[in-house]
Amino acid sequence: MTHPIHDSRYSWLRLLVTLAIAAVANVGMWAVIVVMPAIETQFGASRAEASMPYTLAMIGFALGNMWLGQVVDRLGVTKALIGAAGLSALSYLLATWAPTITMLSVAHLMLGLGTAVGFGPLIADISHWFLRRRGIAVALVASGNYLSGAIWPTLLSGILARDGWQQVYLTLAVITLIVVIPLSLLLRRQVPVEAHGTAAAAAQINARSVGLSPRTLQYVLGLAGIGCCVAMSMPQVHIVSYCVGLGYGPAVGAEMLSLMLMGGVVSRIISGLVADKLGGVHTLLIGSILQCIALFLFLPYDGLVSLYVISLLFGLAQGGIVPSYALVVREYMPPQEAGARVGFVMMMTIMGMALGGWMSGWIYDVTGKYELAFVNGILWNGLNIAIIATLLMRSRPRHGRVPA
Repeated sequence: MTHPIHDSRYSWLRLLVTLAIAAVANVGMWAVIVVMPAIETQFGASRAEASMPYTLAMIGFALGNMWLGQVVDRLGVTKALIGAAGLSALSYLLATWAPTITMLSVAHLMLGLGTAVGFGPLIADISHWFLRRRGIAVALVASGNYLSGAIWPTLLSGILARDGWQQVYLTLAVITLIVVIPLSLLLRRQVPVEAHGTAAAAAQINARSVGLSPRTLQYVLGLAGIGCCVAMSMPQVHIVSYCVGLGYGPAVGAEMLSLMLMGGVVSRIISGLVADKLGGVHTLLIGSILQCIALFLFLPYDGLVSLYVISLLFGLAQGGIVPSYALVVREYMPPQEAGARVGFVMMMTIMGMALGGWMSGWIYDVTGKYELAFVNGILWNGLNIAIIATLLMRSRPRHGRVPA
């Protein structure tokens, strides 16, 4: 039997506010991709060096998911959001003053820490307010990350072309402060303690079925997350630079990134609906297989029209993968540890993105082309599929349902 707060009218209102915050708080991780070619030109950097601000931002984003997830468990989501918004705004400002690419990368490490509040911590928080519709709720909040990536690169490309990347960052600093902090005050209400009892009972049932301790399952999911996100990072991180190398220009690359991420938004919503029927593990495996298929399509096709189509297909294929990890955590682990557990697994997926972003740049510098970088992603994706398939064979997930 569910608690009255679960799936209530307030729960859906809180979901809308959370999604709005996520769409703004997550922009830092996408802005650096858009400005990467400009940074490469300004500092005379190699492709791998120009990828370092993104890599450091993703490392900060990863660590921030785990750290801020613990803050949410202890202090609540509002205080975490206010502190993170201030850190993000300061980081944007420091980045505009950076005299070297090393200092720029350090500023992006801080930016990643602040930006992280818009992902795992918000997912963990909203998961407490839903039980029967948790899949779609988590998917919608996770879509805020991709919605941010779909909207902001196109909006920022005009400022970038007219005023330079520094003005892009100053604009984002102001927007972050005036949007995130006021909206965070609407999330001060705490979930009733007794509502955790139902979720805890569901987690115990599922944990017994898989035969792994929460700690072991957490590490297994973390390894799988690295594999899938090394693969995911190749198109997402390097699509703009890839298009520049093919002669299509950065504006075309930004459009493909937006198309890819908009497809990811659609995919996350669909995956949330699927997860409410099949559970997180099944949904995760389906998304991983579809992502691998989409990656293969980049190898034989590099025409302008085909890349637009493949970018959309890639987004539609992989968007539901990362939210599914959060669902698996909530289905199998105690609710009181949601922030820390979800934060850890999200951290590992983001570390995969950071590793993959750097690896793809390094492979390009060595080979002069991106073909082997796509192959590298496919191999890592295979590791992810193998782990999730093994987990599925060991368990019969009940996706968070408890008998009345």
